[in-house]
Amino acid sequence: MVQVHGTCDERFHEVRDALAESLAKDDVGASVAVVFRGEPVVDLWGGYADAGRTVAWERDTITNVWSSTKTMIALCALILADRGELDLEAPLVRYWPEFGAQDVRVRHVLSHTSGLPVWDTPITLGDLGDPPKVTALLAAQEPRWKPGEIGCYHALTQGFLLGEVVRRVTGKTIGAFFAAEVAGPLGADFHIGLPERHHHRVAPSLAPPGGMTVPPPTEHFDVAPNPELVPEDTNTAAWRRAEIPSGAGYGNARSVAAVQAVLSAGGTAGGVRLLSRAGCERALEEQYHGLDHGLGVPMRYGMGYGISGRNCFWGGMGGSLVFNDLDAGLTIAYAMNQMLDAIVGDGRGMSMVTAAYGGLG
Repeated sequence: MVQVHGTCDERFHEVRDALAESLAKDDVGASVAVVFRGEPVVDLWGGYADAGRTVAWERDTITNVWSSTKTMIALCALILADRGELDLEAPLVRYWPEFGAQDVRVRHVLSHTSGLPVWDTPITLGDLGDPPKVTALLAAQEPRWKPGEIGCYHALTQGFLLGEVVRRVTGKTIGAFFAAEVAGPLGADFHIGLPERHHHRVAPSLAPPGGMTVPPPTEHFDVAPNPELVPEDTNTAAWRRAEIPSGAGYGNARSVAAVQAVLSAGGTAGGVRLLSRAGCERALEEQYHGLDHGLGVPMRYGMGYGISGRNCFWGGMGGSLVFNDLDAGLTIAYAMNQMLDAIVGDGRGMSMVTAAYGGLG
């Protein structure tokens, strides 16, 4: 077995075994964390931060968790809604007067049904670091379908749409709001827009050995990626510094679980209350159930999360995952640097989830 570091309540020893097995098979470096009823019970890591396997993955190693970042911005929206500052039923134009599509509501953005899954105007990777430019393009764009009717994964646009709404409501970018109102109070080492002083701790994203597969076209969606993006493009200082709210959050399993446990623990984590219990429940309000025409697979979307029963979850391109069980009071997070080629996650994260349930007896 590969050596694993950290702490693990013996009830959850299967999680330790699952991480060790994954490190011996597919992973280069990885971390897994479990929070149960608001208390951390697993905080483990192992392997290497680099492809050459010369730099150890340490306790404070962080990495890009890709679209697992979407759970962080969703939580920001739920917090603002719980405070009465953001109406999830409201049209975006209420907060963003320049936004042209009158029928797009906040809940449509959270559930990938706004009809704005990509930019119609070609943009570059560098443009993602220019929020005023890319949000203005979205504000001027016509939805491809009637908002609310078609689910089509907004891989990059969701974060800029929601981020601009949060900026209009709070006066802060969504990365700054998250840092001040979520990560800061919880003491969570997670960042949307990573300051230069933390870059030395980053485990670069390692592309899948065979490259990334593009989801197959569906009846409603067959659009080339815009902008073109491969994992290697993101291992730059510019990408790390930029606030790309849909897919450039930096942390590890410990910090992801610390934040998302707010939902599974009824609104309070680490002694800090961020949501009411009713505010947590809003994550489970179904907005769409059917084929996601961007991913090419069936999905159920709540408010910013995939949902299944009393569980809400999401993962990142290449494998990261966070999973919340609101009834069991359980949050599991997995973060790694070696990406695998899978359209919707892969088996590694779910093996950690399955192992964590073993600790519930």
